Amino acid sequence: MISVEEALARITQAFKPLTSEWIALSNARGRVLSQDLIAPRDQPPDDISAMDGYAVRVADFQNDRAELTLVGQAPAGGRFDGIVGPGETVRIFTGGPVPSGADAIALQENATTDGDRVTILGTVSKGRFIRPAGLDVQQGSTVLRAGTILGARDLGLAAGMNQVWLQVRRQPRIAFLATGDELVRPGEALGPNRIVTSNSITLAALIESWGGIAVDLGVIKDSRDAFTTVMPELGGVDLIVTLGGASVGERDLVRQALSEKGLNLDFWKIAMRPGKPLMFGHIGDIPMLGLPGNPVSSAVCAILFVKAVIRRLQGLDPNPLEVPATLGSNLDANDERQDYLRAHLNWKEGGILVATPTSRQDSAMYATFAGADCLVKRPPYAEKATQGDPVTVILLNLPGTSL
Repeated sequence: MISVEEALARITQAFKPLTSEWIALSNARGRVLSQDLIAPRDQPPDDISAMDGYAVRVADFQNDRAELTLVGQAPAGGRFDGIVGPGETVRIFTGGPVPSGADAIALQENATTDGDRVTILGTVSKGRFIRPAGLDVQQGSTVLRAGTILGARDLGLAAGMNQVWLQVRRQPRIAFLATGDELVRPGEALGPNRIVTSNSITLAALIESWGGIAVDLGVIKDSRDAFTTVMPELGGVDLIVTLGGASVGERDLVRQALSEKGLNLDFWKIAMRPGKPLMFGHIGDIPMLGLPGNPVSSAVCAILFVKAVIRRLQGLDPNPLEVPATLGSNLDANDERQDYLRAHLNWKEGGILVATPTSRQDSAMYATFAGADCLVKRPPYAEKATQGDPVTVILLNLPGTSL
């Protein structure tokens, strides 16, 4: 058996970031930016008013009072093209360009009007209620960096920069198939000795949540010849994932069957729990990852390894994000395998995360995985741990938040 760290390194080293493509801004949510977005202009492009009021000259105020002549307006979307001279003012609205000659904005509630005469009371200082050009973004600055996973706020920022198209990484295409004579799809008739496969549903959802394209090749039988039917469908995929059939049983034929199709096996079996029977290799030029058939083992391996592949293809750091927490219960010493324990999270006073592993970690108990907030990582040969000890966790959910 090899370590989780070695397996992760050997898998991710087999991939390189995908090429880029241009897509419409409206379709870019969740995609990974492949080049820096540089601001083509200042934002705002001009000095603008932050309030409704009057554009004034501070020099016209004496004893917090000014008697001025109204000479024009500067609405948002329009401007006053003249110059505000001594004793003059321009009616201005939020977002309106500040006219030349004015150096402050007086609030409208401090003004009274009589025809074209405006009386303003109160203290006015230079730059008051003026948003200078480039306050938010300056021309030539980096607005969004390559490697950004584009969310709603990023898209709003790009839209403000008048960007219609963005250059992003191509989406990884991940093909997968489940193996087993006993498997039926959800909704199909359950005959004797049949079980419903959930692995394909889980994996497809995970792939798409990580920014990939899930290519479901269905369920195939425990037969060496069964793989022949799916081989023509592997063109254009970046990774093929098998679900099940990777163990040591007589009916676990994935390794033997794919070897006959040209599988070049890199490794098989890793020192982790759940998920020991993990395979990695290549079928021709296509990388292949064999996950265990047990639903919890399959999902945990996907979180550690399939996600790492997708992130590597997107040009991102493939290593899992690990955060510190405090242990919520006692744990026995560990053996030679690295554990990933399903656990619940709670906030402790002071903002400290407390991770409490479920009482049973049987890999057949999928409901405990579905309800978990994190995986507690325990290194091989870890000593006994007691409540309150520091631990490392991989987040699945924060309390009250689905990630």
